[in-house]
Amino acid sequence: MIKFALAAIWICVATLGAVVFAFQSAGAKVDTATASEPSMMGGLDYVKTEVISVPLIRNGDVAGYFLSRLVYTVRPEEMKKLTVPANALITDSVYSYIYSSPEIDFSRTDRLDLDAFRTHMRDAINARVKYNLVQDVLIEQVDYLTKAEIRDNAIKRRRKEPKGEKKPEPEAGHAPAH
Repeated sequence: MIKFALAAIWICVATLGAVVFAFQSAGAKVDTATASEPSMMGGLDYVKTEVISVPLIRNGDVAGYFLSRLVYTVRPEEMKKLTVPANALITDSVYSYIYSSPEIDFSRTDRLDLDAFRTHMRDAINARVKYNLVQDVLIEQVDYLTKAEIRDNAIKRRRKEPKGEKKPEPEAGHAPAH
């Protein structure tokens, strides 16, 4: 009877050990698959650009300005390997996209394809660095200001300045402080 009880305990321990081992090894495979593909839930850095201002030239004249602020997601370990500042790559890609696509009409916002813009930015940067560096491009701000809107804003600012006040001029012989 004791042999039978010891055999039963041995079978239970062996089965329990096999189940624990199976769950541990399956969990490790899931973890490595998740680590290789970072998601927006973790594993990526979010890098915000400054406002990028691109003058739009139509028929040899400045028609307006395309303003954008982008956020791109990258793996932090890959970002450290870059020898060129990432913001320079993004800015260059925006300029290249705007100037290589003269058919884009920013005055018609209903025809703008922001998904195509995001995809082009990501693909252009990744092609340039010859590596899948940028995972996604997010748009924080996109504006288009025509030349007339800029002129109107400048006029409004001048009207708000008090007329009687002048800026103090530097004394003779002294250079202005910058």
